[in-house]
Amino acid sequence: MKEIKIGIIGLGTVGSAVAELIRKNSALIAERAGVRLVVAKGCDVRKVRASFPVTRDPYEIINDPEISIVVEAVGGERPALNYILASIERGKHVVTPNKEVLALQGGKIYQAAARRGVFVKNEGAVGGGIPILSPLSHDLLANKISEVYGIVNGTTNYILSKMTEEGMEFSEALKRAKEKGYAEANPRKDIEGYDASYKAAILAAGAFRLQIPWDKVHFEGISKITQEDIKYASEIGYVIKLLAVAKNHNGQVEVRVHPTLVPKEHPLAAVNGPMNAIYVKGEPVGELMFYGQGAGGPATASAIVADIISISKATRASHYSHWKAARIRPIDEIESRYYVRLTAPDRHGILAGISKAFADEKVSIAAVMQKETKGRQATIVIIIHQAREANLRRAIRRIKRVDNVIRVGL
Repeated sequence: MKEIKIGIIGLGTVGSAVAELIRKNSALIAERAGVRLVVAKGCDVRKVRASFPVTRDPYEIINDPEISIVVEAVGGERPALNYILASIERGKHVVTPNKEVLALQGGKIYQAAARRGVFVKNEGAVGGGIPILSPLSHDLLANKISEVYGIVNGTTNYILSKMTEEGMEFSEALKRAKEKGYAEANPRKDIEGYDASYKAAILAAGAFRLQIPWDKVHFEGISKITQEDIKYASEIGYVIKLLAVAKNHNGQVEVRVHPTLVPKEHPLAAVNGPMNAIYVKGEPVGELMFYGQGAGGPATASAIVADIISISKATRASHYSHWKAARIRPIDEIESRYYVRLTAPDRHGILAGISKAFADEKVSIAAVMQKETKGRQATIVIIIHQAREANLRRAIRRIKRVDNVIRVGL
């Protein structure tokens, strides 16, 4: 039976889960896949107890001639990029769940892999244990994929779920997420949308087989979402979710991440806690939904080991570097529906000035609700019909100049 020797750089939550999965299910993998996986060496800066040799020097793994597959589980852009490129240069295949390095440096990584004729696999980079990138690159190859969208960040979904289900304010829900281990001590990359934007770029690339430059991905986070927004959205039949959205308009692609009003009857509205769910629309397959645990060591390890098995059975590498560069549609040209909340004095004529600002910029109002007055201030919630982002932004700037409008939230 073919034996595959693996080196794991980074023995934290994910790396140690990969080693444990291979140890625990070694016989099952051998029976089903016809290959024997062996963790030959691990690397971590900390002192780690393991059943295999552990070094503090990653290059002992990278330079080991017996190791054919390197699992990079360090995370972040650097030094992970250095380890990945060095492994490729030594002719080793690489498996990584590192969405940040792939989104920021994917072109460089895949070009190097193409030159050396090795694989770089990354199923664990999006959706944890959810199989999504592999189906896009294999099972759905006969389909024309037009759209991929969904919940790809468990931290923000947990926070928004707590705000919706238990009436928590953002700060309280974030504190709870940290206590549960769903949020890092510094959760900036999650709550400001960076993590989801990395995943959106990777998803779009896999779906449309195009190179997606991360710096063209528009993204927003959830830190400005208030309990008022959650309440008003519910009153009109919606829940708020942070969605990653990628659409292909005849070769021109839009990729964006932002809080979105999701109808309560849509399946995504029921995806709560740290779970992820991703929709794929294709022709002729129609709509598919992929749902499951979006993060965590065991779930991500499942995806990583699947990539290792895939490499062990493959005969030819197909690389991202051969794909064309996408033409990214600027956010100002994207058309969508919008929710706007503003605070203004409860005074005659204010709403007329707001309506005129929208009308002058060709932004059509679908519904207006004036909520209860607090003191002398009223909250006005406005739902916008399909409108171009640039037009809406111009209207918002005009509204902010309307006399006595105190605050505008979008």
